[in-house]
Amino acid sequence: MYIHLGNEISISDKRIIGIFDIENTSLGNDTREYLKKATARKQVVNVSMEMPKSFIVCSDNKSGDTVFISPISVNTLQKRAGTSI
Repeated sequence: MYIHLGNEISISDKRIIGIFDIENTSLGNDTREYLKKATARKQVVNVSMEMPKSFIVCSDNKSGDTVFISPISVNTLQKRAGTSI
């Protein structure tokens, strides 16, 4: 199944490692450091210029993990995924 993350970006639910609320998780030093390093490695894809509400970490066998920054809430993404993740 594919999950729509915003704009024209959809990903396979099989690639999803985790879906995180950006407001709550970015308060922690570990998460901020992880996102900073992923940005430096050019592994972050900003799905929209709207206010971000979540980030989705996906496995990518080619270049490590990819982090998608999405304007869609965690609850909505989980509903879209159903019970598949």
